[in-house]
Amino acid sequence: MCHRTILLIGGARSGKSNFAEELAKQAGGDVLFVATAEAGDDEMRRRIEVHKKSRPSHWHTLEATRGVGTHIQGESRKHSVVILDCITLLVTNVLCQHMAVSGEDLDENSFECDVRAEVNSVIEVMNKESASFIIVTNEVGEGIIPIGAATRMYRDVLGRANQMLAHACDEVYLMVAGIPLKVK
Repeated sequence: MCHRTILLIGGARSGKSNFAEELAKQAGGDVLFVATAEAGDDEMRRRIEVHKKSRPSHWHTLEATRGVGTHIQGESRKHSVVILDCITLLVTNVLCQHMAVSGEDLDENSFECDVRAEVNSVIEVMNKESASFIIVTNEVGEGIIPIGAATRMYRDVLGRANQMLAHACDEVYLMVAGIPLKVK
């Protein structure tokens, strides 16, 4: 795989992660899997373990819940493909940090500023390194309008983060029922 930057977007269980892993396997070479999930409870710990066991054992895993671009920068030179799974959880991690400080009384500008900084650092490392990048994120704007202010804010900020990434990536695929539809 020559240097490619790919964004995979779709709903929950649409096949994004599976397609990301297939693209990485097809590319061959060393793969860095960047996981943004945080094991906050037993169910999430089990999910993370299942995902770890499903990946090839020779892939390197980097767990980074914040500061993802900086974490990747130190590792990507050793790998030909970087899978970042996923932006949705990265934005959730930023939201949770803000909620830990201010509760439900969130400052949208501050929250979005922190998310933009995270996404910009990913874009910077993606453009600087020779590794190909496959980034996974969720499309959360196609459902009903959320009832709570914090949930609406999350949806809006994630949507804008996804737009930043789609603009920066060479290719964008919308995943529907396990089928990739090339958008860009």
